[in-house]
Amino acid sequence: MIILDLVLRLMIWFLLTSDLSVTNIVIGVAVALILPRNSGRSAPIREWLRTLWKSLLAIPQAYLEAIEIILRPHRYEEITQEHVSSRRTPGLIFLDIFIITFTPKTIVTHYHERGWYDVHWIRRRKPQ
Repeated sequence: MIILDLVLRLMIWFLLTSDLSVTNIVIGVAVALILPRNSGRSAPIREWLRTLWKSLLAIPQAYLEAIEIILRPHRYEEITQEHVSSRRTPGLIFLDIFIITFTPKTIVTHYHERGWYDVHWIRRRKPQ
């Protein structure tokens, strides 16, 4: 799990810096190692793999949603609450929020410590 935690931190570092130079990679590894770790429970490898798969699927979904918004404007908004599994670690919760926010039609506006996300959606048709 330590390796997955480091990979997550490096992914975030590279997303923030947008620089894959050798110097930036060294700095990113140093930052990932220096940051404190969560000494609590760790998520099962199956949860990590499922979340990483969802993040890979979010890339083509984001492109499709962007094209759809361009071709057919979405004029309606809605805020829903989505449940967070109790087995989620802070790293997985971050990835969930990242995946939801990565796609153009949705953004997480608030995370409730009791296990809920507030998700803002844009819709083509008025929500029922």
